Amino acid sequence: MRIFTVDSFTDRPFKGNPAGVCLLESSRSDEWMQSLARELRHSETAFVDPREQGHPYGLRWFTPATEVDLCGHATMAAAHVLYSTGAAAGAIEFSTRSGILTTKMLDNGFISMDFPAYPPSEVPVPEGLEQALGATPVWVGKGVLDLLVELESEQAVRDLTPDIPALTGIDARAVCVTARATSKDLDYVSRFFAPKVGVPEDPVTGSAHCMLSPYWSTKLGEDTLVAAQLSERGGEIHTTYAPPRTLLSGPATTVWSGDLHI
Repeated sequence: MRIFTVDSFTDRPFKGNPAGVCLLESSRSDEWMQSLARELRHSETAFVDPREQGHPYGLRWFTPATEVDLCGHATMAAAHVLYSTGAAAGAIEFSTRSGILTTKMLDNGFISMDFPAYPPSEVPVPEGLEQALGATPVWVGKGVLDLLVELESEQAVRDLTPDIPALTGIDARAVCVTARATSKDLDYVSRFFAPKVGVPEDPVTGSAHCMLSPYWSTKLGEDTLVAAQLSERGGEIHTTYAPPRTLLSGPATTVWSGDLHI
């Protein structure tokens, strides 16, 4: 079987968010897929099942610790592999735990992904959150998967040094911290911490923008926005809020590919 490492939400290698992609040629157990994800040690590894012609590709995502319900950058990586190897063209449909997800190759070389929108609802500040983040929230909300925390400024997001083990006590898959951007050509920024699923800080998190896109589009009054994730690797995400969906797009690049010997 062929395996790949793809950097998503970037056109340069060693930036954006790396994902493993495994093109399945035969059925494999959940334990086998989890073991391979642990071996590759990316925040997510995508497993693509070609299925029968005319039917959606099967797509599953595993962190080194567990299977997850939705992953943006590994979906982009899977689509990039299918496009770049000539295995698929035009719109690609993936059958996933979050329903059918569709990708398209845009004229500018970006891959667009049609994802669900998860507008967050305001919630009380969870006990221990301020201490774990080392920052005072301006606003706290909860989406379907994650907790959203707005801080006072882009610099506050950039300078954040949270207590990662303490964040595992928060009742959410992950904690996403965000603020309005002050950097040129950006609308908002974010960082994403998911130690509960084995990812202390994710470099660029597509699925977080299912929540961030409706939040900031509603707040700023603009359907289409440009965001940056302020991790060490960094990356940009272009979003369009089209309720009940959100479109996420960006470039991707293959770093390496090879053959699996097991």
